[in-house]
Amino acid sequence: MELLRLLLLAVLASEPAAAGGAETVGNSSEGLLEFSVGKFRYLELQKPFPEEAILRHISSNVTFLIFQIHSQYQNTTVSFSETLLPNASGTGTDKGLVFILRPEQSICTWHLETSDPEPVQNVAIPLSYSESDPIPGGCNLEFDLDIDSNIYLEYNFFETTIKFAPANLGHARGTDAPPCDVKTGQDSRWRLQYDVYQYFLPENDLTEEALLRHLQRMAEVPQVQANAVKVVTLTADDKTSVSFSSLRGQGVIYNVIVRDPFLNTSAAYVPAHTYACSFEAGEDNCSSLGRVSTKVFFTLFALLGLFICFFGHRFWKTELFFIGFIFMGFFFYILITRLTPIKYDVRLVLTAVAGCVGGIFLVAAWWRFGILVLCMLCIGLVLGFLVSSVTFFTPLGNLKIFRDDSVFWVTFSCIAILIPVVFMGCLRILNILSCGFIGSYSVVLAVDSYLYTSLSYITLNVLKRVLHTDFRRAFINVPFQTNDFIILAVWGMLAVSGITLQIRRERGQPFFPPHPYKLWKRERERRVTNILDPSYHVPPLRERLYGRLAQIKELFQKEQPAGERTPLLL
Repeated sequence: MELLRLLLLAVLASEPAAAGGAETVGNSSEGLLEFSVGKFRYLELQKPFPEEAILRHISSNVTFLIFQIHSQYQNTTVSFSETLLPNASGTGTDKGLVFILRPEQSICTWHLETSDPEPVQNVAIPLSYSESDPIPGGCNLEFDLDIDSNIYLEYNFFETTIKFAPANLGHARGTDAPPCDVKTGQDSRWRLQYDVYQYFLPENDLTEEALLRHLQRMAEVPQVQANAVKVVTLTADDKTSVSFSSLRGQGVIYNVIVRDPFLNTSAAYVPAHTYACSFEAGEDNCSSLGRVSTKVFFTLFALLGLFICFFGHRFWKTELFFIGFIFMGFFFYILITRLTPIKYDVRLVLTAVAGCVGGIFLVAAWWRFGILVLCMLCIGLVLGFLVSSVTFFTPLGNLKIFRDDSVFWVTFSCIAILIPVVFMGCLRILNILSCGFIGSYSVVLAVDSYLYTSLSYITLNVLKRVLHTDFRRAFINVPFQTNDFIILAVWGMLAVSGITLQIRRERGQPFFPPHPYKLWKRERERRVTNILDPSYHVPPLRERLYGRLAQIKELFQKEQPAGERTPLLL
């Protein structure tokens, strides 16, 4: 009887299952990796040595399994059989397979391998579900697997997009799955809902150990709901695709929980992670994100901003140069990025040149025309831009109404314009506030070029929305961890210190310096009419320049020989 039972199990293992996989005999064979339901296991895969995973003693009330395996950036292949078939295997850093169990089946196996020449560290887990639980990816029509519970992730500099296949209702062992698109009522898959979750890894931690440890918090439904942040809930009528703002160098894990509100059951897809950068790129990879040009640019910018934070109102022309630099540099960078394909370093240099031109132009406009309201309007708009950016950096920016560009930009512009309008009656206070907040924020941008901080995305999200049309659909959630609290405290401390210092120093002083051109013209007229003024006897500038040029020419002339050279006069 025992021999007959083993023979029967071998015949069943040779038959193709509904979702792939094979059942093996009860005793453990040499080289098999033993797994338990709901238990994570670390393993190392090497190219010439594929492994076989086995799960025994599967309960009779389990109708399907999801086996998932994760690595940091090296690809791993998981398959139902040693022969890799497109509809029965998956390759990537976060892959899983759904195994539909047959009646009386209690053992399952999977084949694991990697094509990477270096050893790959992985963590894997099999999860079990009952017949009342929805089947993630059970109505897949887009991807290769018949039942695909994987989350497919794509990213660029601007946004990260996740896609997944629709789920289906659960069913008992040995029965057919409910049809996907025959009915649309409450007794079909159209009643299912999808909760999309986002989980941030510790900032500035790119280690493999941290990722594999935190992935364990995103595999099962209770852990996902307890540790991650629910971003959005989709219905069966919505497109199974969600976009997020890309956070380069910041680890993020995404997962989707499909819920059946009628039966109050749920199941989790296979979590996917990204750092929005490449570990294997030769240049600008995850380990060296900060370019030298970026560090130089923002370090110099922060030094000038720090000076403005504490002394901007006293050194009025320097502040005007700073504001003109921001104005011209911001719009010029947008222009050349949208219209030209030149490299980032060249764009940054051209932006610096254009910013200097803008700063000089604003200083020259003040010197010649002296229109205080116009200069304060520029300063107030820059402060308004920062205030508006902070407003949309909050959860307010994720509201569905602001995915419409017209609504977003009208609201953004109204907030930016409101700041100079409100403070138009007290221009000195507006100027000092602008010096404190804008100057201190430049320090935050400089810190971000060396060490990741989410506060840089206050303005970067606005820049992304200007440059990339599809960014309007992205959720702009960012982590707020220890580093961000420290940098936020530094930003606030610098702003308050700079504002307080300038208000105390400027007490009793004129609100703003007088018109420079009028002063120069008055001084010039005084010198012309007052002969007792020593400066009256100073030659005009043109004569002084000609005199200097004559002295320089004499340096290159040959020395005349000594002696008399003229004829004697009789």
